[in-house]
Amino acid sequence: MAVTPLLEVRNVSIHFGGVQALKNVSLSIVPGEVVALAGDNGAGKSTLIKIISGVYKATAGELFFDGQPLVSRDPQDARSKGVETIYQDLALADNLDVGGNIFLGREPMRRWLGLSVIDREHMHKVAREVLDRLDIVIPERKLTGPVQMLSGGQRQAIAIGRAIYWNARLLIMDEPTAALGVPEQRKVMSLIQTLKAQGVAILLVSHNLHDIFAVADRIVVLRRGEAVGERRVADTHGEEIVGLMVGSEYASAVP
Repeated sequence: MAVTPLLEVRNVSIHFGGVQALKNVSLSIVPGEVVALAGDNGAGKSTLIKIISGVYKATAGELFFDGQPLVSRDPQDARSKGVETIYQDLALADNLDVGGNIFLGREPMRRWLGLSVIDREHMHKVAREVLDRLDIVIPERKLTGPVQMLSGGQRQAIAIGRAIYWNARLLIMDEPTAALGVPEQRKVMSLIQTLKAQGVAILLVSHNLHDIFAVADRIVVLRRGEAVGERRVADTHGEEIVGLMVGSEYASAVP
């Protein structure tokens, strides 16, 4: 029995002035699936995820989320529907602690002496619960300090934890391991597997074929704004994906 896609992108195109950034791109993703979006610089990967996350509006084509048209006025609107995006810069406030970053812009309030104040105790409790859910180890003394003191892998984990706390059903990850060392890369890959097991759909944008083949179920390749191939990870290999990315003679010979 076929599983209904959580996200469907149908023939999406966008142009900026006279520049055609995307042309008739389609893809789908089901709950609990990791789909990798591969392509060289300028292939259109960032443009596509910005359309899905509500930053850009497509010139043509349609998006569907859980069977309903996905029309987002802005990223906040997309987040309210369950679409969360983690960009390379993570969008963390370095001077705030873990709880402050999880609730950034959505801080819970409580009454104190007749005034509304931020409920930091609740934020701290939630931070610990989110990290425990994802099996992320951050010492208590660091949990209450500014996140700028944490490692790159821990910061990436906090960004993932924030998305999950706000009930992300589709998590878009833009180069999640680009600035990390090997041990931290492995931890992020482990987090992706955990989220997959919990039924979260993940759209993974990456140049790292090792990461892609480690966690993805399918790979969609973009080249010059067009989708030039889609492969199941079990049925392909790195050379074929590189060939599709660069448009080599090898790629054109692949059936």
